[in-house]
Amino acid sequence: MGSDGSQLGIMPTYEAQEQARKLELDLVEVAPTANPPVCRIMDYGKFKYEKAKKAKEAKKKQHVVHLKEIKLHPKTDTHDYNYKMEHGRKFLFRGDRLKATVVFRGREITHKEFGARLLDQLDIDLADIAQVEQSCKMEGRNMVSIYVPDKAKIKDLKRKEEQERKRREKEATLEQQQAESQ
Repeated sequence: MGSDGSQLGIMPTYEAQEQARKLELDLVEVAPTANPPVCRIMDYGKFKYEKAKKAKEAKKKQHVVHLKEIKLHPKTDTHDYNYKMEHGRKFLFRGDRLKATVVFRGREITHKEFGARLLDQLDIDLADIAQVEQSCKMEGRNMVSIYVPDKAKIKDLKRKEEQERKRREKEATLEQQQAESQ
C-alpha cells in the first residue's frame, strides 16, 4: 500500500524499500501472516504518536470502578448505621462497587445473627440503587456483603430528582413573582 492508501500491488521487497526511501518514509509490515505479507509505506513515528494519543484520549474517558468499603459492628446504632449507609449510597451513585463489612470483636462472634440482620437491612435500604453481588458471608471474624450499582435504577432516580428540582425552582419563581406583584 502506498503512503496515500492506494494499492501498489505485489512487488519484491527491495522495490518496496526503494519506493519508501524515495518518499523518505518507512516500509511497515502490516499483516505478516498473509500470503504474500502485506506492507505499507508510512511515517512510522507519526503513526505511533497518533496511536498513543488515541489511547490516552480513550483512557481519559473511561471510568475506573473502585471497590469502596463501609465497616459496621453488630452493636452499631441506627444513626451511625444511617450515616454509613448514606456514604455507601454516594459510592454507588458514583458507579463504584460497595463492600459492607460487619466486624466482630471479642465475644460478639457468638451472635452472628446481629451482623446478618444488619446486612439484611442494608440489602433492603440499598435495593433501590444496587444489586447484591454477594450476600452476607463470613470471612474470618468479618461478615461481608458486596453490592454493585444498578445503572438503570440510578439513571431513573437521577431523572426523577432532576424533575423534582425543576418543579421546586418553578414554584420558587412563581412565589417570588407573586410576592413582587403584591
